[in-house]
Amino acid sequence: MRNKKGPIVFSLAVALAFALLAEDAAAVRIKDIADIEGVRDNQLIGYGLVIGLDGSGDSNAAKFTQNSMINMLENMGVTVQPGDIKAGNVAAVMVTAELPPFIKRGSRIDVLISSIGNAKSLQGGTLLLTPLRAPNGSVYAVAQGPLSIGGFAAEGGGDSVQKNHPTVGKIIGGAIVEKEVPYNLGLLHEVNVTLHSPDFSTVARMAEAINQRMDARCAKAVDGATVAVEVLDKYRESTVEMLAILENVNIIPESFAKVVLNERTGTIIMGEDVKISTVAISHGNLNIQINSRTEISQPLPFSSGVTVENTNADITVMEDEGDLHVVRSGVSIGDLVRALNAIGVTPRDLIAILQAIKEAGALQARLEIL
Repeated sequence: MRNKKGPIVFSLAVALAFALLAEDAAAVRIKDIADIEGVRDNQLIGYGLVIGLDGSGDSNAAKFTQNSMINMLENMGVTVQPGDIKAGNVAAVMVTAELPPFIKRGSRIDVLISSIGNAKSLQGGTLLLTPLRAPNGSVYAVAQGPLSIGGFAAEGGGDSVQKNHPTVGKIIGGAIVEKEVPYNLGLLHEVNVTLHSPDFSTVARMAEAINQRMDARCAKAVDGATVAVEVLDKYRESTVEMLAILENVNIIPESFAKVVLNERTGTIIMGEDVKISTVAISHGNLNIQINSRTEISQPLPFSSGVTVENTNADITVMEDEGDLHVVRSGVSIGDLVRALNAIGVTPRDLIAILQAIKEAGALQARLEIL
């Protein structure tokens, strides 16, 4: 006898496999949506001079550049007078960098150099030794080296050409770390995991997922963004191992129903959870076309008349017929897009329609305008 249950069991198995794959595809690692509190970059800043410019540096009007050059030369034992300094080949700059966590002394980090005077270009310049300080005033790195600006600027005869932004440059690996930021993970009894985007549902799921992965009730949601995780006894001497396990735990985060509009570019981004209530939409375009033409009337030869120039315009106004379309309650984002496409709206028209739907109280989502 033929077994009729075989195909049914096989179909159910395939459906279950696809469901599990879809769930895995939606799951993300904690490290992708959250940070370990206290483990972060630190910002550094410094003031320096870029030399070797081909006359494109600060002008003599930038007195601080002249004073900086005088101080630098005097520190090197060279005495100069203010009138002897010409700053055309020098530019005053601010140097910024990010100090990653756990970086060690002797490591190199990238630096960004930005002109603060009236220099026209930093092309071909070299940054002199510049201390980089943290907000506490301590020097954590020193920067020096030739700049890469990825562009140029030139002018002559009243014409000019420019590519990219020539008054900002970068030095890859241009700073050497001189001081470390202390991190002592071995003394921690509890770590806080903080979401990038606070959400009560996501933080509750994260706490539960951590408890299941660690097989202990060690995680507790503190607020809408933070999960406090107790360091288990078996990880007291290897906190890094526990943190490595935590950041690779998979969860399915919640998301807000949001519509993001950018009126300048006509860009529209809508999340999958966006819903609308029953609403009627009518769309019609008013097209105004203006054609200008110039007519010149010249006088007869040897007459005393003058040439007269007249400008006339033909104005045509056309208004397209707009149909009234009803969008039913609870439709998905796909249904909404198809309905609006059926009306024939452009992205900029769609922005106006979505704003009107929100004002009518029928858009069940956050509306954010950039």
